[in-house]
Amino acid sequence: MKLTLTSWSFPRCTLEEAAGIARALGFEAMDAGAYPGGHLNREAILRGDRDEIQRVRALGLRISNVYYTFGAGFAERPLNSPDASVQRRNRADFQRVVEFCAAIACPSVMLLPGVIPPGMSKADAIRRCIEACQALLDVSRPSGVEIAIEPHVMGLLESPRDTLSVVEGAPGLKLALDYAHFVTLGYTQADVDPLCAFAAHVHLRQAKPGSLQTRLEHGTLNFAAMLDALRQANYAGYLAVEYVHQDYMQTDNVDVISETVKMRDLIRANM
Repeated sequence: MKLTLTSWSFPRCTLEEAAGIARALGFEAMDAGAYPGGHLNREAILRGDRDEIQRVRALGLRISNVYYTFGAGFAERPLNSPDASVQRRNRADFQRVVEFCAAIACPSVMLLPGVIPPGMSKADAIRRCIEACQALLDVSRPSGVEIAIEPHVMGLLESPRDTLSVVEGAPGLKLALDYAHFVTLGYTQADVDPLCAFAAHVHLRQAKPGSLQTRLEHGTLNFAAMLDALRQANYAGYLAVEYVHQDYMQTDNVDVISETVKMRDLIRANM
């Protein structure tokens, strides 16, 4: 397992500045976002602009995961949209994203699983998610770039059971696994452990029931036990330290640098 850092931990910085912080803190890789306001130029990626590839290559550290959204947020052009025209646009855009990831040797792209559209049952929304993921796997599979969907609060997949149904329904689909999203909703760490077998990428931050993010000393996640669960699943990918300062779920509640350093040191001591 290898440590990495999320660029969106530093939203006010440029891509180059975020990379500089990552290097200064001893990280050799960084996740980067391709969404409105993210550090990667999403429009350039969708144009197939080689300048964006060169900009990333010049950073001096590897991009460990690209976080991509099809629209402005997780509900504008959701992965599981029932609109056939949206599905076609998503697939065409995703082809460019996969080409970009392959060009910069990024092993995975993170997508959000979608929402429950108005008038649709959760079961049908999950079925559409599986179908959409199967179509996108046809795009990504030849390149070797893995698709890692992230179950998250306020999205389609808020329970380990629903998450498992999707990854089992779309063979080859992987997870960007963040225990915090489940723990804040009241699930136990043991409830989440079986999902380690499907992880392509892992996010690390402390959490507790009712709080998606908290200081290391104030949360309930046992990171030594989490690392053991990942080892038992033969996970050998990246562990991304992901403290943020956002309005979403009141995650503007910690000092990002301090918590990043504490988590870095804790994981190094237990790896």
